[in-house]
Amino acid sequence: MTTTEKTNIEALCVAKGMRMTEQRRIIARVLAAADDHPDVEELYRRCSKIDDRISISTVYRTVKLFEDSGIIERHDFRDGRSRYEQIPESHHDHLINLRTGEVIEFQSDEIERLQAEVARKLGYRLVDHRLELYAVPLDDKAKG
Repeated sequence: MTTTEKTNIEALCVAKGMRMTEQRRIIARVLAAADDHPDVEELYRRCSKIDDRISISTVYRTVKLFEDSGIIERHDFRDGRSRYEQIPESHHDHLINLRTGEVIEFQSDEIERLQAEVARKLGYRLVDHRLELYAVPLDDKAKG
């Protein structure tokens, strides 16, 4: 998701009537600035550099609150930790590099058409989906 597509998480929280403490504001700003899909521990590291009084439990509670409010989305990319991103304004899918953990966002009109076609052939109308591709680099010499 590009920076221009990002909406201010802080403003979304206020619009939903959420009480915004200074620590919640920091967490919201750090999440909005993230170009990766950080887990809670990484969010905590980034937030504590801004305010060393933020506890990891505050980050956990705030992330849960933002998720329950429909502001951020949780992903489980098979690495044993939940990772988060702001709910995107436009649909995208993810390719996860199994060697580095890097998450690459992409869009493909062809994949979107194929998914809708599969649903239609099975007698359904596709209303939502999530696609995650797990991959290793083509030049990866490791087996797996």
